[in-house]
Amino acid sequence: MKLVQFVYKNNPQEIRVGYLVEENVVDINKADPTIPSTLIEILKNGDIERVKKLRTTNPVSIPVSTVTIKAPIHGNDKVLCVGLNYKDHCEEQKFPAPETPFIFSKFPSTVVGQDESVKLKPEVSDKVVCEVELTIVIGKKASRVKAADAYDYVLGYTIAQDIGATDWEKNKAMGQLLLGKAMDTFCPVGPCITTSDEIGDPQALNISCIVNGVQKQKSNTNQFIHKIPDVIERLSNLFTLLPGDIILTGTPGGVGLYRNPPEFLQAGDVIASEIEKIGVLITRVENF
Repeated sequence: MKLVQFVYKNNPQEIRVGYLVEENVVDINKADPTIPSTLIEILKNGDIERVKKLRTTNPVSIPVSTVTIKAPIHGNDKVLCVGLNYKDHCEEQKFPAPETPFIFSKFPSTVVGQDESVKLKPEVSDKVVCEVELTIVIGKKASRVKAADAYDYVLGYTIAQDIGATDWEKNKAMGQLLLGKAMDTFCPVGPCITTSDEIGDPQALNISCIVNGVQKQKSNTNQFIHKIPDVIERLSNLFTLLPGDIILTGTPGGVGLYRNPPEFLQAGDVIASEIEKIGVLITRVENF
């Protein structure tokens, strides 16, 4: 199942949750008004199995072209990120692979959908880069989870762009990783969440990033240094993961800061982020 959130064009303030049926979308709450109208509420209520059963009734669907696709999850408690988690990304930095997962966070307010642009503030940073990442969506409360059981807590996977102001992150005078990563709009997510049953092995997916028609990143999640079960075990033993929390799992090699010469985002850029079995997230860049 591919879960999406969207708005009707005549009611752009009300976020609805649905699932895709080829080029159509089913409005879950309209098909069954006893199921909540947003994904975060479905997860909090433990209603995802009811959504899966709903598919067997073949409810009415409408063309995706008649709605606006939003970020597939919103209102979540945490946006967590695993840094330096691809072998090829460590190699391009000449950086040793971390022995334990390197974790940082973004604010949930940074999450935007593909209908919203990444907005640069040139007076604040002129060295912003994009990084495509497979992203875990937690489906139910997870505390002190063992790696062997970790996948039981995963709803599915989506695509995220870990946008970062590298001059804030790397500047020796300030070294503000959080501030460099958590500026407004710096976490595009979407276009859908593919549920785990349709993904298979999440550590065997092709992943790529194209900017203005030119491929910048191309790899496979088999390059992970720290596997998904180990990351979930580590995090859930430190704090409770809640339904709807997302975990960006790291980016492959090809990041703009490490290209020769370095490449940074500019207003007018279009980023196409693709992950096998999920789809393509289109992100536009403009000035704030």
